[in-house]
Amino acid sequence: MSFFDEGDEPTRVRSRPARPRRPATAARGGGAGAPPDRQTARLRQAVGLGALAILAIIIVLGFKGCLDSRKTNALKDYNRNVTAVINDSDQSVGKPFFQRMSNGARDSQGLQVQVNQLRLAAEDDVKRAKGFDVPGDMGSAQRNLELVLNLRAEGLTKIADQIPAALGRGQTSEQAINRIAGEMQAFLASDVVYAQRVAPLIKDALDKNDVNGQQIAASRFMTDVSWLAPATVASHLGRSASSGSTGTSGQAAPGLHGHGLDATSVGAVTLQPEAPGVVNRVPWSNNPTLTVKFTNQGDNDESNVKVSVSVKPTSGKTISVTKTIGQTKSKATSTVNIALGAAPPAGTPTTVTVAIAKVLGEKTTSNNRSSYTVIFTR
Repeated sequence: MSFFDEGDEPTRVRSRPARPRRPATAARGGGAGAPPDRQTARLRQAVGLGALAILAIIIVLGFKGCLDSRKTNALKDYNRNVTAVINDSDQSVGKPFFQRMSNGARDSQGLQVQVNQLRLAAEDDVKRAKGFDVPGDMGSAQRNLELVLNLRAEGLTKIADQIPAALGRGQTSEQAINRIAGEMQAFLASDVVYAQRVAPLIKDALDKNDVNGQQIAASRFMTDVSWLAPATVASHLGRSASSGSTGTSGQAAPGLHGHGLDATSVGAVTLQPEAPGVVNRVPWSNNPTLTVKFTNQGDNDESNVKVSVSVKPTSGKTISVTKTIGQTKSKATSTVNIALGAAPPAGTPTTVTVAIAKVLGEKTTSNNRSSYTVIFTR
């Protein structure tokens, strides 16, 4: 029994103690598994927020840059549109209008039709301008631009309506001519409004937005202000206007009126006024021409001014000639050449008299005429 007892002694099994587990990254200096310390976390948050702020600034600046670029382009486009329409108004409407009016006497039958065609073109310019895409800073310029173009279109409409009567005769013609001259003021006003309002307002808007290098168009629809005078309109239409400068009531316009005779010459000889012992000797010809210089001394332009010359010998027939000047300008000197149309007597004293007719409203006429003692020598 003891033998078996000894043989059945249980076998002892040794068990090894379990190895302690290391943190996965503990030996690697701390990793994702280890929570960062507070300072590191704050640093990371600050970096993230900074990146987001920079991204937001970039987006805002980019958006603002797009808006600024769009606004700049809109301002440039508007200036280009104004340039195009105002150049069309000047060159395709104003220029041909005054050319056709200047030839009115030669093409009277088609004049009204031609002016109406230009009126339609002017109305198209108004429609074009109203269709512009107008930036907010150009609002005032746009309103004045439309005023400019409307003045031109309306002026052409009213002038076209008056042309048939103006090409007629008598008082009806004179009244229509006066109305046409009055409507010409609309064209002058349009030039003033453009120069004083439209162009400066466009420039201010461009400068305000730092838009440089832009050319702002100038405008000149009426190139000759003499069209404001009825005499100018009448002369181009082959008609006559009432003499003198008159107001709407038919009375003389306010201010001084009248002319003063400056000098008379025949060829190279300037005549000296009649006086004791003064005799002017002039080479004889069968049709001498006298050159008369005189000045409009008044405050108004005058129309249909008559200048007359007479040559009266001591015996024989007097030679008389009168010439009408369509218009004289205030404070300006005029020169007129008057041919006698006949041969004066030779070798005998003659009295040459030059006179400028009195105009409406003229009160002093003592300086309107002068007489000269002349001997035409062969």
